[in-house]
Amino acid sequence: MTTAPLPAQSFCLIRHGETTANAEGFIAGVTDVPLTDFGRDQAQALLDVPWPNEVALYASPMSRAQETAKLAFPGQSIQTHPGLCERDWGIFEGRPLAEQPAREATPPQGESWPDMIQRVQTTITEICAASTGRLPVLVCHSGIIRAARVLWTTGHAGDRPPNAIPLLFQKANNALSERAL
Repeated sequence: MTTAPLPAQSFCLIRHGETTANAEGFIAGVTDVPLTDFGRDQAQALLDVPWPNEVALYASPMSRAQETAKLAFPGQSIQTHPGLCERDWGIFEGRPLAEQPAREATPPQGESWPDMIQRVQTTITEICAASTGRLPVLVCHSGIIRAARVLWTTGHAGDRPPNAIPLLFQKANNALSERAL
């Protein structure tokens, strides 16, 4: 069920490749952690995706998203957008995933889920409006993808999206659907 105005066009979200935090099972929302060797391999595998001729490439300013974008789209211009950053988990940054609070809870010194939803809506809507004639491809984080689902597809955050798998949010008949490319 759509709860927010739809962006002007379809867009693709890609969660960065595997990071040390992913491999070790700790929370790294705004903590800048590197890709693992496996994460770099995942990013390079994106070279095999049959992309349209014209993409508008955007990435979170976090190094894991920047490196994924550079490996997946060598030589292409990447626009950094701060609105694509992962959620700030406040005092829970660096703790084991098992200690992560419920999504709806606001972590002390962190970002609330409603604030993140609003940030994602504004960011993706702006990027889509600016990318006329090109498919917006956004290299981002799990939380961004989950917020997009809440905003425009199922209304639920769903499972953690896989690393380095392009997810097309395709616009048709005044709705968006999500599918892996």
